[in-house]
Amino acid sequence: MRKINSIDDRSVLDRVRRVLLAILALGIAGSLTELILLNHTEDVFQWVPLILLAAGGAALVWHSASGGGGASVRLLRWLSCGFVAAGLAGVYFHFQGSAEFKLESQPNLAGMALFWQAIRAKTPPILAPGTMVQLGLLGFVYTYKHSILEQAKP
Repeated sequence: MRKINSIDDRSVLDRVRRVLLAILALGIAGSLTELILLNHTEDVFQWVPLILLAAGGAALVWHSASGGGGASVRLLRWLSCGFVAAGLAGVYFHFQGSAEFKLESQPNLAGMALFWQAIRAKTPPILAPGTMVQLGLLGFVYTYKHSILEQAKP
């Protein structure tokens, strides 16, 4: 992999990182707002994305206010891990909730018939938690070989 040597390459990379950070901030704000408006607080598992998104928003504010220090970049990376894990777990929980609802109305469903009915259901939206996965991956891309972490290496 080619190292970034020229000032032009570094300035382009810095601009791309700023755009990624803005997209991440908008995604976190939008997702947090949506979950609050949907009252996504029925049980402890529904609080996980709310807490992660709030922590992510706070980390972004800290990261921006501190000028992008190494600790804030590492925190963003760890939170990104949490976003991906929560998103994958959310897809599972949404599928489970949808399957349970389908079984209440059609108790004879089983196997692939239940699977297809559950994934086609409108509520809960099975892939909606995938937004958390996307935000996590965006956070990983932002922090990948971040210059502040590269400078800290011996």
